[in-house]
Amino acid sequence: MSSVRLKALPWLMWSLPLAFFAYQFILRLWPSLLMQQIMEQFSIEATAFGFLSAMYYFGYASMQIPVAILLDRYGAKLIIALCAILCGLSIFLFTFTNQWGLALLGRFLIGAASAVGFLGVSKAVSLWFPLNRYSTMIGLTFTFGLLGALYGGKPVNYMIDTLGWQKVASIIALFGIALGCFIFIFLKNPPTAKIHKNKITLKDLQKTLKSPALIWLAVANLLMVGSLEGFADVWGINYLISAYKLEKSQAAGLVSFIFIGMLFGGPLLAFLSTHWGVYKVIILCSLGMAGLFIGMLLGTSTMNTFGLSALFFCIGILSCYQVLVFTAGSNLMPAALLGVTVAFLNCINMLGGSFFHTIIGFFMDLFWSGDMANGARVYTTQSYAYSLLTIPVCSIFGGSIVYGMQKLKSSALTT
Repeated sequence: MSSVRLKALPWLMWSLPLAFFAYQFILRLWPSLLMQQIMEQFSIEATAFGFLSAMYYFGYASMQIPVAILLDRYGAKLIIALCAILCGLSIFLFTFTNQWGLALLGRFLIGAASAVGFLGVSKAVSLWFPLNRYSTMIGLTFTFGLLGALYGGKPVNYMIDTLGWQKVASIIALFGIALGCFIFIFLKNPPTAKIHKNKITLKDLQKTLKSPALIWLAVANLLMVGSLEGFADVWGINYLISAYKLEKSQAAGLVSFIFIGMLFGGPLLAFLSTHWGVYKVIILCSLGMAGLFIGMLLGTSTMNTFGLSALFFCIGILSCYQVLVFTAGSNLMPAALLGVTVAFLNCINMLGGSFFHTIIGFFMDLFWSGDMANGARVYTTQSYAYSLLTIPVCSIFGGSIVYGMQKLKSSALTT
């Protein structure tokens, strides 16, 4: 094999799981483009729609640690390929069923299979690249992976308007199945790879759960994810349509600025944390997200699309505080427990999506004005605004928890 092919091979092996990582972002955002259609198809209200959206995150969170174990035991090729195929089949189930229980199951399975997205790329990077390039490759992974979130908004909405949502769903499903087959055929382990089995054990998990500081950090993280997992993932597009009288494609394009901001937020916040400290930057992010979000809710009569673009870009930057949460968590636990610590924090982080979708949907129905159209409830801007207030309120509570942790840490150092 030529030296050029040898140099290119690690990048090819990285690009295969990376394609699935980007693909699962499209699946994550899918309900936000079809809220009214889904509510009409199943004759449900916002609470049920929120629960349906939450099923993705229940599946994703519940499979974080099991998938990490499966990757170590059976390898990236088999697990990523099976998960990609399962995603495709589950999209078909979700799209073409009229039974509410099967729709919930389909959404849960999509989330469960998507759990391998980042973990699979991380596994491939650890096998094919030197250790000193790990952080660089993970940064590139998020950069290219977020392109899936960008295409999952306005471009996919354009396809829905052109072809119809069920045809687009079928295309996305078939792509997932084809991607899984492609990964199974072409993804390889390097010749010198050593197989490490079952690195994460139940004993490690028990040690992690006995750390009060890590538990509080995870809770704070859950409370702060509303801007991303609550607003950007599902409720943002429909709120903008109602409050700012935008077309769906415009609203989807604006929400995408949150993901664009995230492309820059990781390196910027990491730089700031080296000067101000991890905890201080997380606290500032919580207050910044809350302030910007309240500004959006109050600025419906004064803010134009340019202002919204800038606001969402800034929210995207601040949403990268999650990178610092993993840093803070790794400092709380022994190095030997790093893998299970990251898996645990990511698990609770994704449960934040379930929490926000459920509670926002509940408040939407609580403040529903009684209007109906095509057999489905129609929600006013006021209903959206009151419901979405949970995001900045929870963000402030999350920042307060981190502030308390910082104070306790400072007290411990001075005594």
